[in-house]
Amino acid sequence: AGIGKCVALDLACRNARTILACRSRERGQAAVEEIRAATGNPAVLLRLLDTSSLASVRAFAQAVLQEEKRLDVLVNNAGLTGLPFAITPEGLEQTFATNHLGPFLLTNLLLG
Repeated sequence: AGIGKCVALDLACRNARTILACRSRERGQAAVEEIRAATGNPAVLLRLLDTSSLASVRAFAQAVLQEEKRLDVLVNNAGLTGLPFAITPEGLEQTFATNHLGPFLLTNLLLG
């Protein structure tokens, strides 16, 4: 939803192979179908990713590196605000993990 969906729509309009990295399979698949219908681009894909989980970030990055020939653009758009204090299963503060640590790790794993 929001900025991420708009960016994905714009990339798909340019006929780019576009991967939506979403926490929710249901919401992500709905966005994929909407973008495909709006653009006629069948190369819009869904991959699950929760940036608050470093294990999820590592699994996502590994899959992208194995499945994709190259990555030209990475848009880190995940973010949380205003949630009550919470600790992730990995022992990290949830907002900091989601907004900073996860995207930082993802970017570094996908470099090169």
